[in-house]
Formats: sequence, C-alpha cells, structure tokens
Amino acid sequence: MKILKAFLFFFVIQLQAQQGGMWIPSLLQGMNEKEMKNLGMKMSVKDIYDVNQSSLKDAVPHFNGGCTSEVISPKGLILTNHHCGFDAIQNHSTVEHDYLTNGFWAYKMEEELPNENLVVTFIVRIEDVTTKVLEGTSNLTSEAEKQKKIQDNISALSVSLPKEAWQENKIRTFFEGNQYMLFVTETFNDVRLVGAPPSSIGKFGNDTDNWVWPRHTGDFSLFRIYADKNNHPASYSKDNIPYTPKHFLPISLDGVTEDDFTMVFGYPGKTNEYLPAVAIAQIANELNPAKIEVRDHALKVADGFMRKDNAIKIQYASKYASIANYWKKWIGETQGLKKSDAVAIKKNQEIAFQEKVLKAGKQAEYGNLLSDFEKDYTEIAPYALARDYFTEVALRNTELLSVGFKLYQLEQVYNSKGEQAFTDRKNNLIAGLADFYKDFNPTVDEKVFEQLIDLYATKVPKEFLPTNLSNINATHLATEIYGQSKLVDYKSLKELLSGDSKTVLAHLNADKGFLLIKGMADKFLKEVAPKYEEINLRITALQRTYMKAQLELNKDTRIFPDANSTLRVTYGKIKGYAPKDATLYRPITYLDGVMEKYIPGDYEFDVPTKLINLYKTKNYGVYGENGKMPVCFIATNHTTGGNSGSPAIDAKGNLIGLNFDRVWEGTMSDIYYDPNICRNIMVDARYILFIIDKFAGAKNIIDELKLVHPKK
Repeated sequence: MKILKAFLFFFVIQLQAQQGGMWIPSLLQGMNEKEMKNLGMKMSVKDIYDVNQSSLKDAVPHFNGGCTSEVISPKGLILTNHHCGFDAIQNHSTVEHDYLTNGFWAYKMEEELPNENLVVTFIVRIEDVTTKVLEGTSNLTSEAEKQKKIQDNISALSVSLPKEAWQENKIRTFFEGNQYMLFVTETFNDVRLVGAPPSSIGKFGNDTDNWVWPRHTGDFSLFRIYADKNNHPASYSKDNIPYTPKHFLPISLDGVTEDDFTMVFGYPGKTNEYLPAVAIAQIANELNPAKIEVRDHALKVADGFMRKDNAIKIQYASKYASIANYWKKWIGETQGLKKSDAVAIKKNQEIAFQEKVLKAGKQAEYGNLLSDFEKDYTEIAPYALARDYFTEVALRNTELLSVGFKLYQLEQVYNSKGEQAFTDRKNNLIAGLADFYKDFNPTVDEKVFEQLIDLYATKVPKEFLPTNLSNINATHLATEIYGQSKLVDYKSLKELLSGDSKTVLAHLNADKGFLLIKGMADKFLKEVAPKYEEINLRITALQRTYMKAQLELNKDTRIFPDANSTLRVTYGKIKGYAPKDATLYRPITYLDGVMEKYIPGDYEFDVPTKLINLYKTKNYGVYGENGKMPVCFIATNHTTGGNSGSPAIDAKGNLIGLNFDRVWEGTMSDIYYDPNICRNIMVDARYILFIIDKFAGAKNIIDELKLVHPKK
C-alpha cells in the first residue's frame, strides 16, 4: 500500500507539473523549481535567470516586438521562425531574386542583408515595482481616475528608475493590475538577414497544415545582430561589428525522446486564462464565428488570385499568412472550447469560488462579482460584435478602407489640433504609405471589398449600421468605389493630399472611398466605441478584483499571470496525445512524412529537388537518427502567439528545437489549458542543422555554432 501511495503521489506531482503556466523567470525559486526538477531539469533556476551572471535570459531576445529569437553563436547569430522573418525575406525578394521561393544564404558576412525597422530586444533585469506604481491610488473611487494615476506613475517611473543611457525602462501589469514589474531592456536595430530556407521548406504545408499535427515544416530563419565598437545598440552602419552576447545556446545533436524535459523561453503575447464562463461563451458562440466568417471570405478571394499570378503571390504572401494564421486559430480555439466543455468547467469553478467567498466571510467584497460579470457581458455583447466587424472589415482585411481610415484620422487631427499638426501628419502619412502601395493590388482588394462590405451591411447590428450602407448592392458599390476613388493607387493618393488643409479636406470629402469609410467610422466612433469602452472599463475593474480574490482565496494553488508579451518560462515533457477516439499521435515526425505529403508543383506541398535527393540517398550526416531524419516534435509546454521562434531547451540548457505552432485541438489554451490535448510544436534542431549544412551547404554558419552531445 505504501508503494502504491508513493506511486500515486509521484504521478500527481508529474501530472501537476504539466498543467500549463507562463512563469516570470525571475520568480522561479520554490514551487516552480521543484516542479521543473521533478520533470527532469538538471539546471538551477539561476542558470535560467541571473542579474549578476550570464544566464539563459541573455540569449533570448524579443524579435521585432512580435516573436522570440535566440542567440546561437558568439558572433550574435540569432535563430527565429521563417514566418517571423517572413517580412524581411519578402522585402528583399523580387521576381528576379525570389528568396521566398528559392531561399537565401549568406556564405560570408559581407553578403548579409540589412533590414530597416527590424529590432531585437534583450531583457537586462526584472524588478517588482507594484508599490511604486499603485502609490496614490488607494483613495480613488473612480476607475478612470485610478487608471490615469497608475499611467502617470508608470510614465514617471519609466524615466526616473535607474538604467544605462542606451537602455529603456518598461513597466508591465500582471494579474489584471494586481502586480507591476519593471523590465530594463536593450534594443538593437542593426539586424541583418543571414539565411532562410525556401518556402517549400520554411512554410511546407502552408495553411493546410497550419495549427495541425503532424507537422513537417522547417520553420526557421537566421539573422545576425550588429553593434557599435562598445557592443552597444547602434543604427545600421558598415562600421558596426557582430554583437558579442552575454550568453548563447549550445545546440544538442542528441535529439529528443518521449518524456524528455523541455523548457520554452519566450515572449507569449496575450492569454485570458481567468475569464468568467459568460465571457468564454460569448467568445465561442458570437465573436469568434463572426471574425472567422469575415476572414474566410477575404482568404478565399486572395487565394484565388495568388494561385494564378506569381507577382500577386509575392505581393500578398505575408498578408495572406497573417490573416490566415488567426482565422484558423479561432476555428480550432472555438472547437477546443466546446470539446473540452470549458464553459461548464468554468461554471463549476465559479460555484467553488462562491463557496470560498462565503467561507472566508468576503461576501461584501467578492460576493457580487459573478452576477456583475453576467450583467456587463450581456450589455456589451452587441457593441463587442459591432466592434469586431468594424475592426475586421474596415481596419484589417479591406486595404482601401484601412487607408481611408488613416485619412479619416487625418481629418480629425485638423479638427482637434489645427493646420500644423495636420500638415505634419499628412507628410508622415504620404511617406509611410509608399511601402503599403508596393504590395497593394486594387483588383484583388476590390473583390475582397465586395465580399466583406456585404457581410458588414447584413451582419452588423442594425442600430450601428451607417445610412450609406443601407440596402446596398455590394457588387455595384465595389465597382463604383474602385472605379472612382483616388485611394486605389499611390500616385492618385498623393494628388488627393496635395495642397493646404482646406484643399485636401475638400478633395477628401468628394472622394467616394473616403466618404464610405467616414460614414462607417463616424457611426462606430460615436455610437459603438464610447459605450464599449464604458462597459469594458467596468469589466476591467471586475476582472482585477476577481483576480485579487483568486490570489487571496487560493494561496496554495498554482496561479500564473496571463501573457502580456513579457519574458516567460513554460516547461513540460515531450508527449504524444489522443485528439479523438481511436486516434493516437506520436510526438516526433520525420522526413518520410514530408515525402508522403509531397505534391509536385503544389502551392503548399512541393519539395525541392535537392531535398528529395538527400532523402533518397539518406545523406543526413551527423543529424540523422537510425537512418531517419527527424523534422518536428511536440510537448506539453504552454505557449501562444509571441512564442513563435522561442527556443526549446533541454534539461541542461541546450537548444533542442525551435517553437513555431500549437496543435489545432489545443489552440483554446489561450483561454483554457487542457493538458490532455494542448501541445506546442517545434522544429527539431537537427533538421535545422541538416538544412543549413546538407541542403544549403552553408558550412560557414555551422562552423560558428557550438554543437554538443549532452546525453552522451
């Protein structure tokens, strides 16, 4: 019996350590460290985060504000996802030099390509500044006043707290405003493209395989950080030298097996793990379906053009991938929330919460939280739906309307700030839109507009629909707008914006495209946005109090802060999973699977001839395993958007893979993490090395790396 009890205890500990969580790296001592050790970690938490000594945090910079990367050589070489570097690869691509199709490799440093506005940011140190941020707020009863005071404190502290001249102070909120942390950062803005496989490797499977296991995608690209002679951040210069990192990751050649410890280090963007049941039901049943339908129409139009015209394919590749990414994610998330019965589980948790409130004698403070949530989410529903439609149709997926909205904002600048502010904004707008129009195709956008404006006119709550969209014929309206508006090309736009403010505004208000978005924006900003913000402010205050109650009433429970694009650690094990009855997925894929999916000449599943030949001859070098070439693997790490490009690290601190996706059945982990089906997907480091070495022949890159055998 004692043996059985010991086994059950060990099993519970092991299982508990895989329940998800995105942990602040400076706060791992204690429970987290014990869990990580139970899972097999051989490092100490000081190896992960240390202010005074080099540690893993010094090798994991934020990549361009939206992804993660890792330093893998003493010469500032960084690794991230192909899809994270996609814009840079696309910007350097032309029909004559199509790096998207053919890949790019710099065989010496002089060939590395600079990238305007591409940055990486390192974390220097993390400190708790909650007391300082909340100073002077305890006596404020108005939520708006409290938030203003907090923002004023943050602004003042960001300037006054100590840092070096080349560093920056950033303060972020945790636990819905119950904790505030300072991040001292260093941002490098001379980052050059070093290597990228062709899209037939880096995007293999494209949208069909996106969010799906098994994956066979070599989703990686390589960049290098350059610094000034003092190893400090500097703008691009030929005199800059490769950055010398405080730490870089050795790369394991020993591979992975099921139940190996894995740690993912990175910058997860946003999660909402502590929403009430009513909010989750609204997301699954109303908001996600609306956004999915809009993007479904936009994607079908773009895909039809991209498959017929290679120039359009290059123009729209990055935009299409961006739109498709969350479209498919929302589909999987909605299905996962329903399959896991997340709403019912949350309701049961809320019953238990109410019992704890009663037991603690906290009815006055917390007793009405759930009923207030119910009331506010019911009230906000039509405003939230109208807001999502406006965002998806006008701002994100119809490019003419998105430009029109910028011009609408220009008119508002004149009305509120006058001539000089108008002129400054106008000049910045003209300069900034040059790149936009390079990848704008009015023929494609007209067909997208036709589909989406019809959805907007029929699906937005009638009380929020502008009069210029009542009883429209979408096809006729599209022909009229795109045939007459000057927003359809850069030359016409510049003509539209030439002259003084009165001339420009007169021209704008005679343009049919501008007038359409003006009617939509006026209705949204006057009748939807203010009421949405008013109710959402109440919900924000409720959520903060709800989070405070959770922390107070569950002191012995694992509670991690929601993701907010700050540096986090998540840990688990390499594991397969069973997504449905009679289906079991193994945790590792091989090059065999690439060949099984291969469709010659296909947009998504073509395979380069050289890779086929390497497969046929089994020319895998030191990177293969038992005559096979590993490609991808999955684990129980809790990740989200922003973790793209995150290093997958073994028990001893070596790089074993590169995070790039999640399984479709588990994409609801942003809202509800289920350890049975939530898995993150990583490229095996050995596949990355194999592509660099055997496929690209970039021995210069391999020679920079520290390759190790930790298991031997």
